[in-house]
Amino acid sequence: MNLALVGLLVGMALGFAGYFGGFAAFLLVAVLGAAGFVVGRLIEGDIDLGDLGDLLRGRDRRG
Repeated sequence: MNLALVGLLVGMALGFAGYFGGFAAFLLVAVLGAAGFVVGRLIEGDIDLGDLGDLLRGRDRRG
């Protein structure tokens, strides 16, 4: 799927959530979308859990 199309769909989902559910629904959709993105990257193997933990702690694993 083209990244522009994915961006369009995400924007539309956030727009509908904001319009029909208010700001709280907008935030909920945004947070769940970000969590789904991270889980998808983990499943694909693009992100390693150790690297993610180091990133959150502000440590650099390369050096």
